[in-house]
Amino acid sequence: MALHDSHSKAHQDAPAQASHEDHGSVKSYVVGFILSVVLTVIPFVLVMKGDFSKVTTLWSVIILGLIQIWVHLKYFLHLNFVTDEGRANTFSFLFSALIIVMVVGLSIWIIYESNAMMMY
Repeated sequence: MALHDSHSKAHQDAPAQASHEDHGSVKSYVVGFILSVVLTVIPFVLVMKGDFSKVTTLWSVIILGLIQIWVHLKYFLHLNFVTDEGRANTFSFLFSALIIVMVVGLSIWIIYESNAMMMY
């Protein structure tokens, strides 16, 4: 009976451990925070110094911004394709982002077109 109880106890702790691992660790949050700060400081310095052309600065800010979005999704929202739950969460996030982009984008388009029609 003791063997059955220990097996049952270990089986009950497995979901709790898996759930705890999904939420990240202090190390994960510290790495994400440091990367976020670095990815914020670099574009700030590029813009403030003005050593590069406007096109180079603009593309640098855009690329570093996209990298920072990835850092936030990975280290703070813990989106990944490793586990089934992570994959489902990632697809849910992407679907929600698509809907938001469509609603905002189409709203701006409708407002712009309505304004253009009112001017004629």
